[in-house]
Amino acid sequence: MPLTILHQSDRFVVIEKPAGLLSVPGKGPDKADCAASRVRAMFPRATGPLVVHRLDMDTSGLMVFGLDEGAQRELSRQFEDRLVEKAYVALLETIDVDIARSPLAQDSGLVDAPMRVDLDNRPFQIHDPEHGRPAQTRWRVLAREPDRVRVRFEPITGRAHQLRVHASLPAPLCLGAPILGDVLYNPTDHRLARELDETPPRSPRGRLMLHATELSFLAPGTKRREEFTSPPPF
Repeated sequence: MPLTILHQSDRFVVIEKPAGLLSVPGKGPDKADCAASRVRAMFPRATGPLVVHRLDMDTSGLMVFGLDEGAQRELSRQFEDRLVEKAYVALLETIDVDIARSPLAQDSGLVDAPMRVDLDNRPFQIHDPEHGRPAQTRWRVLAREPDRVRVRFEPITGRAHQLRVHASLPAPLCLGAPILGDVLYNPTDHRLARELDETPPRSPRGRLMLHATELSFLAPGTKRREEFTSPPPF
């Protein structure tokens, strides 16, 4: 799983993370390989914690790392203050979706569905309007294909699994069309992954069709807005 450097400066680096690679180390020596550890190996003079944000292991696309403690802190603050602009492309499976009754009948919209972790089924996330944290996602249809819709997502908030949950939960609150290849929230991929009985679970239908395609932030120090794009590999 090659990791591609798109841009590097004295204070930050932007990479393309491949699907299947962790963003940060997991528990145990078998989960030590990750985007953060590879960046640290490539930039041995980097200081500080590096990590600014994360992508799910099965999500590919753009990530930024701070190469010094001040840059990491400044970039992290931008994510917290929602100054970072980011967008994703996903393929949603619609073979069992009544498009006429779905928000996907429109060309764009906003999903507003608070979320929290399912305490009895981690890392699964669920909608909880009472105890969940605010979660909002703008979406726009890019193309309508046989049994699937290509969608651009712009997350306003940054909850774990937010795009995957907002795609899969039933309409009209959410889109009711799970992302293709999602072994957690797409019933077909979940069933196929269980039949394979592999760790980590994977679907024989292919990877999770979710890619971080745009990333824009203020460069540490200069405050100049930097913009990066990465076309989806699907």
